Amino acid sequence: MIRSRAPLRISFCGGGTDVPPYCDERGGVVLSATINRYATATLVPGGDTFRVRSIDYDQSVSYGVDDPFVYDGQLDLAKGVIDHFRRHENLTSGLEVTLHNDAPPGSGLGSSSAITVALVSALVDLLRLPMNGYQIADMAYRIERLEVGIKGGKQDQYATTFGGFNLIEFYPGGSVLVVPLRLRPETLWELEHSLVFAYVGSGHFSDQIIAGQVRNYETRRTESVHAMDRLKVLTQDMKRALLMGNLREFGELLHLAWESKRQMAQGISNAGIDEVYDAALKAGALGGKMNGAGGGGFMMFICDPLRRYAVQEALRKVGSQLVSLTFVEPGVRTWSPT
Repeated sequence: MIRSRAPLRISFCGGGTDVPPYCDERGGVVLSATINRYATATLVPGGDTFRVRSIDYDQSVSYGVDDPFVYDGQLDLAKGVIDHFRRHENLTSGLEVTLHNDAPPGSGLGSSSAITVALVSALVDLLRLPMNGYQIADMAYRIERLEVGIKGGKQDQYATTFGGFNLIEFYPGGSVLVVPLRLRPETLWELEHSLVFAYVGSGHFSDQIIAGQVRNYETRRTESVHAMDRLKVLTQDMKRALLMGNLREFGELLHLAWESKRQMAQGISNAGIDEVYDAALKAGALGGKMNGAGGGGFMMFICDPLRRYAVQEALRKVGSQLVSLTFVEPGVRTWSPT
């Protein structure tokens, strides 16, 4: 038996600049951190079938080792990973795969990419393939985005593979660099005490939002392109504020980043999200944003710790569900249970 666990992530700034073709032509940059929510894959090798079961959705599929997979919305990501290894990495024997995720698709926390990375890492371990973190993240990206065809950017696969606080840079032509941020412990503790997380609903249609963003860039919609260019500048500014421990400036920059992100495509925000955001600001939040592509899922806010309770109460009054999250350092990890 082999088990692999990959952390989910929050993205502070730069999300959207990691989506091709923008990042491949103009470069992108994202500031993100992994949190104490995980995607887990368990493999039991052997037999002549591929069986995949999702604990969260009570779904299961089964295919013979030589059968073509049918992509019908039932555990398609897992099928895509297994099929890739079957076609390219000499996976010839059967498997029993069990999947579990601490957050559903559409949460905005990178849960789909985390489950992909966890399963890729487990299969890499099973087949004893000599792959490093960059190669695992790149393979997971190609399977999820190009082979299975789920729209999105590149940040999630690298964030969950490497773990911790990272500035992830995407260069024209496709190369990627992950730069770990070494924060002072005091800054990390104060940031955790300054953050408020709220689940604001599941109306998260990232495919449509991302398609709109790509279309706006390809047609050179001025407002959208300028917003993405501005996000890259704000991401670097937020990195500097975080390294210096200036969390007030960090929160104010987060507000400016959300204002820019909303200009990238229709659907990133809506009346309900605006109501939640305005309520948090009136209660004392310095800034906030929607995680992921937008449209629903988890929002986060940064506030003076003395205003934290007031912000939480304001979010409760507009129907948001408060969630407790903390930061974790390790990225994906694979082991064999005893």
